[in-house]
Amino acid sequence: MRTFTIAALQAAALLVAAPALAQDREGWPTSLTIGTASQGGTYFIYGTGLAGLITENLGVNASGEVTGGPVQNATLVETGDHQIGLVTMGPAYEAWVGESELAPGVEHKNLRALFPMYQTPFQAVALKSSGITSVADLQGKRVSVGPAGGTAATYWPRFFEINGITADVSFSGANDAVGQVKDGLIDAFAFAAGVPIAAFAQIAAENPVNIFGFSAEEATKILEARPELAAFEVPGGLYQGYPDPQGTVSLWNFAVAHKDMPESLAYEITKLVMENNDRMKQIHSTAAETIPQNVDKDTFLPYHPGAVRYFEEIGVTIPDELKG
Repeated sequence: MRTFTIAALQAAALLVAAPALAQDREGWPTSLTIGTASQGGTYFIYGTGLAGLITENLGVNASGEVTGGPVQNATLVETGDHQIGLVTMGPAYEAWVGESELAPGVEHKNLRALFPMYQTPFQAVALKSSGITSVADLQGKRVSVGPAGGTAATYWPRFFEINGITADVSFSGANDAVGQVKDGLIDAFAFAAGVPIAAFAQIAAENPVNIFGFSAEEATKILEARPELAAFEVPGGLYQGYPDPQGTVSLWNFAVAHKDMPESLAYEITKLVMENNDRMKQIHSTAAETIPQNVDKDTFLPYHPGAVRYFEEIGVTIPDELKG
């Protein structure tokens, strides 16, 4: 009788598996770019960490790129300039129906959802010496709302209008904005990012500051006018000097890809992220919400077929109308 050593059996298994592996990787790029946002914000940390995870595990040289944020990311994926983009679902919906501020009239029908990320709450920060303690206090003040094209830059002017506030709005990256607050060049920085926001944590550790969201009355007006948003409570203890929870509003974030991404690649990226939540939380604590149970937070954007295959394999149902 013919006998086989363990080494021979392992070699035979590799030979059998090799054609399947080659087939699974058909059409994969050698590199891919993930659109994030400005340095100092959560997207940049999350996206560059995600890129590292993909590079280490899938053999594709992935990198995170600084962008203006979700509005720009949606268009960069739509055009194929970026393979993956991080988006909040408000700007993503506007891009989907052709109402993007960056590309008005262009329906972004190439976008496909990969996986849920986390919620983005809206908060503002000002030096205590400014006397600014609330959104209402921003009336007539100089306020940065983050980089042009980002979620904060899109929504904060809308929030001001809804609540009858007139502010002198400017645009800048998160790190630049907190520097401008410290230097007295602006009065406040109103932003949106997964918490804790790195730039807020930095300025709170170095300066006496006021960090605030919306009053119950302000939030109610916003939720009535913008149904894509949700009420949110920022946990206490995230920033120095702020032990108590704080109310505000938020948007969900998703990672999206172009519809032409190879199905096997979309499958492997989705699987990698969904099955390595501890590693994702090491990248940023917001990834505690990067779990399969949150796929239902997407109500309009079709999922990539590779993502659909993964979620259905683990027993998560994707509605037929959201199968891309």
